Amino acid sequence: MHRRDLLRDLLAGAALVPGLLATGFPLGALMPGTANAQNAPGFDAQLVRQMAKDLAAKPFKQGDQSLPSVIDKLSYDDYRNIRFITERALWRGQKLPFEVQFLHRGFLFRDRVDIFVVEEGKAQKIAYSPDLFRFDHGLARPDPKLDLGFSGFRLHGPINRPDYFDEIAVFQGASYFRAVAKGQVYGSSARGLSIKTGDSGGEEFPLFKAYWIERPRPGVDSIVVHALLDSPSASAVHRFTIRPGETTVMTVEMSVYPRGDIDQVGLASLTSMFLFGPNDRDGTDDFRPAVYDAQGLAVFNGNGERVWRPLTNPRRLQISTFVTSNVRGFGLMQRQRSFFDYQDLEARYEKRPSIWVEPIGDWGEGAVQLVEIPTREEVHDNIVTFWRPKDPLRKGGEYNYTYRLHWTWDTPDREPIGRFSGTRTGGSAERRLFVLDIVGETMKGLAPEGVEAKVSANGGAVSNVVLQPNPDIQGQRLSFAFEPKGAEVAELRAEVLRGDQRLTEAWIYRWTP
Repeated sequence: MHRRDLLRDLLAGAALVPGLLATGFPLGALMPGTANAQNAPGFDAQLVRQMAKDLAAKPFKQGDQSLPSVIDKLSYDDYRNIRFITERALWRGQKLPFEVQFLHRGFLFRDRVDIFVVEEGKAQKIAYSPDLFRFDHGLARPDPKLDLGFSGFRLHGPINRPDYFDEIAVFQGASYFRAVAKGQVYGSSARGLSIKTGDSGGEEFPLFKAYWIERPRPGVDSIVVHALLDSPSASAVHRFTIRPGETTVMTVEMSVYPRGDIDQVGLASLTSMFLFGPNDRDGTDDFRPAVYDAQGLAVFNGNGERVWRPLTNPRRLQISTFVTSNVRGFGLMQRQRSFFDYQDLEARYEKRPSIWVEPIGDWGEGAVQLVEIPTREEVHDNIVTFWRPKDPLRKGGEYNYTYRLHWTWDTPDREPIGRFSGTRTGGSAERRLFVLDIVGETMKGLAPEGVEAKVSANGGAVSNVVLQPNPDIQGQRLSFAFEPKGAEVAELRAEVLRGDQRLTEAWIYRWTP
């Protein structure tokens, strides 16, 4: 089994539990080196920042992955039988807007993660105990004398209705985390940091090794989580301010401290799955019209141009680079929102979140990079996108970035410009037909005078370009034929213009045989 299957089933299982009833929760040492609450140091973000700086000044040390024999070789099914006891959730019954549940180590999740709760300016460690968990179907319990730590945590709150604490976010596995908006189910993920993604020598997976969760005040709509990250190439600190709602927004303040020069770093990294869709069904035998968490990559670059790149499941690894400066935003978007687009009663791909990255401040020169990895199964996350700075991160430096992650149904700014909602293709190897649907306020009742559909390719030949109204979507349909003429790869581009005015985003597509 794979991480995606595991998370899906675990999260689905948690969602079935109808309530949390008790308040008790064990606490351990307040901070490393302290004895009790009276001599615990004051806590603020600078404390975690200093920890990251100190880590970067030393050689990387692999974290604790040792597990007792009863946990060491758990199967997928056995790991699912370890269930957090919901009545023991942090802040249960205290009339606060959030509650926290903790995740056991085992199976794929071997790394130990220490978790602290911050109250009244002091940090106190959450003590591991097997009594926080059910070990179902005869699964052996670990020795209670062992301090195993946790593999992550779940955040709950009344996002869908005021009387029930639904799951809002989960932090588990390397530096991965997920969130949902109101009415959504889990889909694409984010990461604290990506290093060497797509590199032939192998990817490096930084790890969140400790979290500090601030106790929220009654009546507030946000919660703050601090995270300490470490990897062979760098350490980092993150401060997440999480506001769930119709759109769940995470404000991320990140500082990176390289141990050496890093020229393959990914900031604000997003991960998703694309198996097949109307634009890419080669070799597919499936009752569903499409299977993907995200339909495409959207980029709002520094010169004001908006780009839409439909995702594919390539035959070989593909890396696409969108060079810009001061990028205004990018994200993995799920635009098809009808059940009939997927026909999957279990996965509900139409309810998966889009994730939009909104940089705060000037990120300088660089590129949004897209990595597409071949896969034959929907359990694999095979799509990665991130911001790569033009210049390497240098050893001994401090690199600060602030951005917002919008877990949403649509692009946050909703600018009235035509957007490509569907990409379909078919035909033969010698001649492909592309059919693109375009929606948006500017596409409703579009007067044809002075309007041009511009389609180009850097290889092969484009012909029969047609733009016509599509009343069923209150928009337009753009179609054209593409003949490869022996090309091994071709970059296709389409947009609708009225003179120099862009009426749509730019549709960009990489065709391969």
